[in-house]
Amino acid sequence: MKLLIADDHTLFRDALVQYIERSNPSSYVTLAKDFYEALSKLENDPHQDLVILDLKMPGMNGLGGFEVVRDKFPNNRVALMSGVAESEDIEKALNMGAVGYFPKTLSGKALLIAIQNVINGEIFIPKGEKAQFMPSYYADSTSDDKKCDDNAVKTNNSVTFTPREREVLSYLVKGASNKEIARALDLQVVTVKLHIRGVCRKLNANNRTQAALMAKEMGIIPASDT
Repeated sequence: MKLLIADDHTLFRDALVQYIERSNPSSYVTLAKDFYEALSKLENDPHQDLVILDLKMPGMNGLGGFEVVRDKFPNNRVALMSGVAESEDIEKALNMGAVGYFPKTLSGKALLIAIQNVINGEIFIPKGEKAQFMPSYYADSTSDDKKCDDNAVKTNNSVTFTPREREVLSYLVKGASNKEIARALDLQVVTVKLHIRGVCRKLNANNRTQAALMAKEMGIIPASDT
């Protein structure tokens, strides 16, 4: 895997890259000490499996730095990392397209697993005592059939999904609720909602029902799967 990690804490940054490279010898990690260096290195080599930005490092300007990277490199998956972060920041970042938030309190093994899962198409949200970082926007409601994304982008029939998005979409086509999908795939409901949001954006669908209908009409989900 190929990563760009930007963090202004030298000891943490160096320890992290040593752990990653020791645990996954085939990995290639580019380091940056602040937002400006991260942006420069991305411009020189934008082909990264994942970009991890420290939310509090110099130059980030809150979520302004994340927004710049997202707009300049729309094809890159970008996650945030921080020792201390406000839940509002995490919520907003996820709504803006971040693929996850990595607390610095994670063990090296847990962080490596989270990184690999995000690269594979998952969206990482801390569990357990870190549950306060789950965005309220995706909290359970009385109706699952709400608008998926106000900023949907038009796509064509050759749209591609991650393996997890395709699994979630197959359950949408069957009419499963978010809780039923979560149980079937062993996911949190909030994670299911994030995947549905991604599916809707890619299909330019206004809600889960429209996404399911479009998937059927376009033949994205084979009849044998429904």
